[in-house]
Amino acid sequence: MSAEVAVRGAVVAALRGDAVLMAGVNGLFDGAPGRASAPYGVVGDCIALDWGAKDVEGWELTVAVSLFDVGEAPARLGGLLERVDAAMRAMGPVEGWRVVGAGLVRSRVARTAARDGWQALVDYRVRVVRA
Repeated sequence: MSAEVAVRGAVVAALRGDAVLMAGVNGLFDGAPGRASAPYGVVGDCIALDWGAKDVEGWELTVAVSLFDVGEAPARLGGLLERVDAAMRAMGPVEGWRVVGAGLVRSRVARTAARDGWQALVDYRVRVVRA
């Protein structure tokens, strides 16, 4: 299985496995949902870069996770972001790959096109080598 597909699946499973996060959202989707009501989360782009060595197949993947909410302020997103971080750092095994490291690369919170909406977007770097 490709590193992108395996890591993406592990990220979705880790986030859906966090009971506190799932209690705070109406759903967590693998890719943009057709319809969803806020608050909800989306596992978005997964970008892969070669991170291998002479005899080691390795990949560095950047996975985007977005949270969407409505309201005057993005206050509720703060607690949800903490749960995303906890789930990402505790991510379980990845089929066919060994996780060498996972950590936050960047995060941002901004208004959406809808005037009453907010989006938090976090990018995580996950480095894996073939098991």
